[in-house]
Amino acid sequence: MRILLDGFLPIEQHDELSGHAVRSVRELGWSGPKSAERLPRAAERFDLFMTADQNLQYQQNLRILPVAVAVPVAKSNRIQSLGPLVPEILTALARIQPRTLLRVGA
Repeated sequence: MRILLDGFLPIEQHDELSGHAVRSVRELGWSGPKSAERLPRAAERFDLFMTADQNLQYQQNLRILPVAVAVPVAKSNRIQSLGPLVPEILTALARIQPRTLLRVGA
């Protein structure tokens, strides 16, 4: 799966999502726009947009973009808080469908 990590998630998340092609908005030079503005770009090149933006579903009509969205829910966006969610995230990636949002850890 081609995954784009939002700028609010730690870059170390790359290593945690083994078996997937993971890029970050920083790598692509997309750090300027807000999450809601990045999503249409992500839909063109990625299967999944992973973001910490808890409000994205209220800012975008996810049903019109051919990309899935995953939102890890943890105490913080630090790798120490997100790390324990990795098994659940990997399991969710196997079943997530385009045009849907899945909260992981909620």
